[in-house]
Amino acid sequence: MNILLWRVHSSWTTAFVQGPHTYLVPVTPGRDPYGPGRARTDAWPASVRPVTPEELAATEVDLVLLQRPHEPELAERLLGGRRPGRDLPAVYLEHDVPDGDVPRTRHPFADRPDLTLVHVTHFNRLFWDSGRTRTEVIEHGVVDPGHQYTGLLARAAVVVDEPVRHGRALGTDLLPALAEAVPLDVFGRGTEGLATHLGLPGERCRSADPPQAELHRAMAERRFYLHPMRWTSLGLPLVEAMHLGMPVVGLATTEVVEAVPRGAGTLSTRPDVLARTARHYLHEPEAAAVDGARARQAALGRYGLKRFLADWERVMREACS
Repeated sequence: MNILLWRVHSSWTTAFVQGPHTYLVPVTPGRDPYGPGRARTDAWPASVRPVTPEELAATEVDLVLLQRPHEPELAERLLGGRRPGRDLPAVYLEHDVPDGDVPRTRHPFADRPDLTLVHVTHFNRLFWDSGRTRTEVIEHGVVDPGHQYTGLLARAAVVVDEPVRHGRALGTDLLPALAEAVPLDVFGRGTEGLATHLGLPGERCRSADPPQAELHRAMAERRFYLHPMRWTSLGLPLVEAMHLGMPVVGLATTEVVEAVPRGAGTLSTRPDVLARTARHYLHEPEAAAVDGARARQAALGRYGLKRFLADWERVMREACS
């Protein structure tokens, strides 16, 4: 099967392209958001094939995987007028929680009988109003990075992109108080200057944006994974941290309460409880390692690559039938 998709979230795509198909990823000379092509740092198989806009018009496509509201029109233009959902089977993948007036948020592709709408968490499906569009949930899967946890550094790892811009949604405002309990290492795009923005000493809040392979190693050296997000879909870094063998300390919001079982860390809506657990892990590294091992076993059972690919195979076959 030839599947057309854009590289929107590299980590998610890395798992998806481990399947048995040919994956067509548009590429433009400037590698802009409309044609970023293959990932340069992630481990993608040879079955991921970059295609130029000129090539796509004459390329056989069996399924279009849409991930952004503007992609149906973009795909139709690149595919020589073939319309996803009408002329070609199509699945829309929703990565995010709704925004705005959440209880009344209509999905951009609500009431589309020609599409299947796939959510990455049950929480997302619950909160989006999808109307009569057929919906499915395919939970995350990741390529297992292995049990790398050492926890040698008495610091917390946080992985978040653009924490200043997203602010309260990602819990950026909670970091100063949490940094009093445990020094933070914040990894991700747009994290430079975060300590200055928060008014924290550099040693209490460091930031960096390493490549994926280096990121996993750096995360696993920290004592635990901190998830301060108020309103976000279940981020893949959390699932990867659990695979690495890291215990989780996080806000008990959105899908996290389903993802992190008892004994794999602490979830609470009270930041003071999170700070208390942080101090516990700092002073009891063996307890952190034990809880991290439980987190890894939970992640392997729920977010393994084999289950993820099998779920996608079923949904894609049904969309093409």
